[in-house]
Amino acid sequence: MMQPGLYHLLFISAALFFIGVYGFLTRRNLITMLMSVELILNSVNLNFIAFNKYVWPQRLDGVFFTVFVIAIAAAEAAVAIAIIINLYRSHQSIDVENAEELKY
Repeated sequence: MMQPGLYHLLFISAALFFIGVYGFLTRRNLITMLMSVELILNSVNLNFIAFNKYVWPQRLDGVFFTVFVIAIAAAEAAVAIAIIINLYRSHQSIDVENAEELKY
């Protein structure tokens, strides 16, 4: 079986990134927007691992950055879900348009 090359992984990463950006810009549901941000972060992780494997295979910098991004993404998801739950309790909706009044 053929192993994927650097260009294959970069293509998949770019596809994940643009799907995440499209989902973030077009959706109004906060949970869907959070999942889109996670897709963007996973595309970054895939880039770190791909470049680490094919450009600098003797170093582990890409792996360390990936573990750091995963930890930050987990903390970000926990805080975002807590905010979404509080918004739902107060407004009975997780639509972005209903959260607009929280700015002031």
